[in-house]
Amino acid sequence: MDQQEFVQEAAQRRIDDDIAKRIKVHQANIERLETARDSAGNLEAAVANRPLVMLAQGDSWFDYPLTGNGFPFVDTDVIAQLRRIGPMPPTILNLAHHGDAATDEMSLPKQQRMISALRNKANWLDGKPDAILFSAGGNDIAGDQFCIFLDFNDGHAAGLNKDRFTKALGMVEACYLDLFALRDRVAPGVPIFGHCYDFPIPNGSHPSCVGPWLKPSLDFCNWSVAKGTVIVHDTLAAFRDVVKRLADEPRNNFHLVDTQGTLKVADWANELHPDPAGFKKIAQKFADALKAKLQT
Repeated sequence: MDQQEFVQEAAQRRIDDDIAKRIKVHQANIERLETARDSAGNLEAAVANRPLVMLAQGDSWFDYPLTGNGFPFVDTDVIAQLRRIGPMPPTILNLAHHGDAATDEMSLPKQQRMISALRNKANWLDGKPDAILFSAGGNDIAGDQFCIFLDFNDGHAAGLNKDRFTKALGMVEACYLDLFALRDRVAPGVPIFGHCYDFPIPNGSHPSCVGPWLKPSLDFCNWSVAKGTVIVHDTLAAFRDVVKRLADEPRNNFHLVDTQGTLKVADWANELHPDPAGFKKIAQKFADALKAKLQT
């Protein structure tokens, strides 16, 4: 085994250990809720007043272990914020991991993990989750591969190469469709809620441990930050069109939390991630959508 393989295996073990700990904590929370419900006597009232119980799969918008751009290591992401919203915040089994592309999230090992979680009755109050939360697509676009979707600025290019980018979006769409098929097979009837990110500024801002994700490709292809901001806006708008089309198809039972236009410049910690207050704004959008669809 070479050095790179050793490092990769060690990293994967840490991720697996972290997910196992999350599952253990989640199951303890479910056990407490079950005990409280059993002791209530009136089962109907207890069920009506219980929190939503959900599964989350996603990327760093669901698993961001930094406060802004640095220490301390505290989760400030959408899921962390959603767990604090309302008089009865949801109970969420979070399988997300920062850095995952949609193709990672729907890879064989992670589909197997989702299936195992969905089928384990110890994870749910009534046999299955009330909803599945999904954050995917950002890392399929941003990062060192972003340059693939850009025309070189020779004075005549448009910026975003729509033909190449459309092909990339096709793979992201395939991942969403595969998730819907998995849900239909393992947890039929459970709604899925996803989002469409927001419009960042590709100025090279990043934590010391990772990034930047956008500006290097723009620099490489000879685009300014000002023009790059327009390109990134077009990129995210095209992504929204894809997930909006999926949400408009009733058989998908997929609900788009429309997050674009939510964040101000001051809400961004870096090129890809909001600061804690920005994540809270996005989480509130999720809370509102969940209430409208599941708690009316």
